[in-house]
Amino acid sequence: MKVFFNGPLQPMEPLRADAESRVRLVLRRADAAVMHVLVRLADVNGPRGGKDKRCCLAIKSHTGNVIVSSMARDWRTALDDALARAVRTLRRAMNRLRRPARVRLLPAN
Repeated sequence: MKVFFNGPLQPMEPLRADAESRVRLVLRRADAAVMHVLVRLADVNGPRGGKDKRCCLAIKSHTGNVIVSSMARDWRTALDDALARAVRTLRRAMNRLRRPARVRLLPAN
């Protein structure tokens, strides 16, 4: 699994290693299905403060593409919320592929 980052350079430098290890830790069970992850961080309001840190995750996997985003007061919370939503979505997609379709049996004559 490859992890790519896109975002403002200043707040990204101290977070980059922590965010990459967090992404790998959370997605370790789906590692075989996930090809790459793009983490986009943005500060919507700039220096004005408030709930304005946005984290958008774009995950390319064998089950399809998953794109989730979340907004929070700090980068870590935004990343954790987006990862939680992405894991739920990936798990649901993988379960859908594993579960075979029901086969209707015809009555014997």
